[in-house]
Amino acid sequence: MMEATAIVTENTEIKTAKISIKEKFAYAMGDVGQNFVYDLGQIYLLKYFTDVLGLPAAVAGTIFLITKLFDAGVDVGIGTWLEARKNFGARGKFRPFMLYGAIPLGLFSIACFANPGTTVSTKLVLAYLSYMGFGLFFSLINIPYSSMGAAMTQDPLERTSLAAWRQGGSNTGLLISTVAYMPIVLSFSNIHTGYIVATCIFTFLGVLGIWYSYAGIKERVIVEKPKDYRVTFGNSYKLAFKNVPLIMLCIANLFTFSAFNVKLAVQVYYCQYVLQNISILPYMGFFSIGCVFFGVALVPFVVRRIGKKYGYMFGCAIWAVGDILNYLLSPDVFGFIFLTCVAFFGSAFVNSLNWACIADAVEYGEWKTGFRSEGVIYSSFAFFRKLSQSMAGFIPGVVLTMIGYVPNAVQSAGAVAGIRGLMFIYPAFFAIMTVVAFGALYPLTEKRYEEILGELNERKRMGKTAV
Repeated sequence: MMEATAIVTENTEIKTAKISIKEKFAYAMGDVGQNFVYDLGQIYLLKYFTDVLGLPAAVAGTIFLITKLFDAGVDVGIGTWLEARKNFGARGKFRPFMLYGAIPLGLFSIACFANPGTTVSTKLVLAYLSYMGFGLFFSLINIPYSSMGAAMTQDPLERTSLAAWRQGGSNTGLLISTVAYMPIVLSFSNIHTGYIVATCIFTFLGVLGIWYSYAGIKERVIVEKPKDYRVTFGNSYKLAFKNVPLIMLCIANLFTFSAFNVKLAVQVYYCQYVLQNISILPYMGFFSIGCVFFGVALVPFVVRRIGKKYGYMFGCAIWAVGDILNYLLSPDVFGFIFLTCVAFFGSAFVNSLNWACIADAVEYGEWKTGFRSEGVIYSSFAFFRKLSQSMAGFIPGVVLTMIGYVPNAVQSAGAVAGIRGLMFIYPAFFAIMTVVAFGALYPLTEKRYEEILGELNERKRMGKTAV
């Protein structure tokens, strides 16, 4: 066991204060900034590797697999480190990582799209090193930033609101990246130069967004650890495995985050080679991600009516319907964009509620084990998201090779069918699997969470910190 329990300091702001709109906006800007950088890798880097660097699709996909598995291990280490931190100053426990990690993250992002290799082996080495460096610094920012959701408030409605604001920020970053990135790239006669310039612009804006968020948010749920408090890797994650909501959220994200990122990676290929009109990508992004904003705005309303658990399932069901119809009907450009909007609208509930649900899992873990471990919980969650990202980069690369994909050429009927399957069937299948798994096994309803929070507050009142 750990040597000592953590003591949660009572703070009247935790329950009584409402988070201001200004602070929620600053919190959202953290995800705007991170997505300006992150989405470049998820949406465009595979195509850069295959169509610009000339790497074989399966080899390029393997880069994503290996580097994301590396990132997943890094996440676990960062989570343990965060839990072990006892001496932190006025900037707080989590916020300093956003301040100091932003510039290195930006530099590695640029390096991913500025590969100067002349041979395949040199290109591969540089691709691995740059993307691993990117993953390291993204984790150093993202895990502490994600942990802020539980550190800013314990009020369940405020957490839902923060999650909606965060998802709004994420979608803003995704929207602008989808709409503006490729037009910048294509405005240059040298496509490699276009990628570098566009990446520099988005990276600069991303760093500013992260710094703005750092300056505007506040940690309120303060955990004081005794001097003899020690954290060990094994004990930390043994306790995490007792957290049923955490485990279910990890499984759900292994399904949904993989599905969402495969969709993002393949949509560039779909527009260019199936619809034969890559110029519609910005319009598709504008309308589909615009519908995500509408979904995010409805999240608090839906949660008040049916709760987070059933709101999550509701979003997955809508997502699956949109993708299945898109596959079966094979519509024209207008119909494709409309049904893509339906799928993205459903995904808004899933992606928003992830952050509200994982914050609730912090209190569940504290109630279950007697220890409050934001870093371990968020790093465990991030570990599974990185696994899903590794699948999202690896699977399209392998499938593109299997179906006979040829860069910058007219595709065969088999290749077109494979791209369509990746774009619609893969995401729809895992959205349906998430509905089944979440409905059967996720234990936290709104009523149960309130009961757990009440028990925790009673323990603190009585001076007890462990069960």
